[in-house]
Amino acid sequence: MRLDNRYATFAWAGAKVTPSPLRDPQLLLLNSELAEQLGIHLSQTQWRDLVSGHWLAPEMSPFAQVYAGHQFGGFSPQLGDGRAMLLGEVIAPNNQRWDLHLKGAGKTPFSRFGDGRAVLRSSLREYLASEALHHLGIPTTRALALVGSNEPVYREQTESGAGLLRAAPSHLRFGHFEYFYYQKQPEHIPTLLDYLIDTQWPELTKDATGYAALFARVVEKTAELIAKWQLVGFCHGVLNTDNMSMLGLTLDYGPYGFLDAYDPDHICNHSDSGGRYAYDQQPAVGLWNLQRLAQALSGVIALESLQAALSHYEQQLMGAYSAGMRHKLGLVSWQAGDPELFRDMFTLMAAQKVDYTNWFRQLAQLTVKGEMPAQLLALLSEPAAGVAWLTRYQQRLAEENIEHQVKVAQMNSVNPKYILRNHLAQQAIEKAEQGDMAEADRLLMVLARPFAEQPEYEAYAQSAPSWARDLTISCSS
Repeated sequence: MRLDNRYATFAWAGAKVTPSPLRDPQLLLLNSELAEQLGIHLSQTQWRDLVSGHWLAPEMSPFAQVYAGHQFGGFSPQLGDGRAMLLGEVIAPNNQRWDLHLKGAGKTPFSRFGDGRAVLRSSLREYLASEALHHLGIPTTRALALVGSNEPVYREQTESGAGLLRAAPSHLRFGHFEYFYYQKQPEHIPTLLDYLIDTQWPELTKDATGYAALFARVVEKTAELIAKWQLVGFCHGVLNTDNMSMLGLTLDYGPYGFLDAYDPDHICNHSDSGGRYAYDQQPAVGLWNLQRLAQALSGVIALESLQAALSHYEQQLMGAYSAGMRHKLGLVSWQAGDPELFRDMFTLMAAQKVDYTNWFRQLAQLTVKGEMPAQLLALLSEPAAGVAWLTRYQQRLAEENIEHQVKVAQMNSVNPKYILRNHLAQQAIEKAEQGDMAEADRLLMVLARPFAEQPEYEAYAQSAPSWARDLTISCSS
């Protein structure tokens, strides 16, 4: 593997560290396809030893990054990699740069009161979710390898320690820039921006004009990312500024969740009692977080440029969301009555607690004329009330003049049949904690083809059972 550890040369941006080995490690999951893409060729033993902290490639230079962040609206002046470290920056065969970031690697100077460890439960949840979102076409960090161990880690109860190696073109967060702004070390902000330009967007100039263009790009990518979350019913759960990626990637999977029954007020994080990060609040939180980033960059980008970029956020998000929703409904053209049609559909779905994913998947079977599909009506608790909206939708489809099978194929290409439902993740985790990775392997295989029918895995497409419908997840990891 080719490594270039440029970030680790910024001594002021963190601290050099050494992984603390996990006891009796076992390699549980390996993303061979991603490893090949990155040009990393290691033996199974080397993967196990790397992710468990027992071995480093000679070129690696582990580094814990420092950053700050607004958490649930309040500012935390120093956070950082408290149980993770950047092992190095690998240059893939296509010359793209990827961070190798190891979680659960032990204490760092930024651990505060933590033990520096990760547990199998949360590590497997991140592995599953990041791969699920990737295959849904949503920008995200990637999971490269997972190691388990019999080392006890103490959370709300005693759990098994784990190590997760993840990869991303960059792990730079909004919080990196906030840290140096509030620490009154503004001289480091242009250096980080130049690093981002050199490694990600070399077409931009390293001056005020280029920095303004970079911020505008971050705004646009954030808007597009959150639109994609909303379209698939994904709820992040902890949208603090330290969990916001400068590249518009889904970053840091904690108490996330996909919608089962449609509920715009859905809260997936049981620590979020006020619903700050509820599903329908994500677009507004994205803007609030961008405003915090704008403040941190105000010393190097003109106020007018910052305000101009922020002013486009809502239009960019709604543009991406509206286009995506038209595709989900099989509509090619735009008509003035479409927003009302969409609103009435969501009102119906919320009132009848309709399964979000299965609703859109089954809508594809609706023809312009003829009977309503039984599987579609079965999703409604009061079918008669739903038929009125479905009839309006049929009339709207008739105006498109698209052949039915063409419409079905188009809708099925954007409406997944399979998502990572909480109960599916929970079942895989419980098996893994008993030493059985077969369910996690099977789930990853299903989630790698979310738009395919896969009739042999039909059970994975079913609505959540009653015991799982109100699952909320904690931040503990």
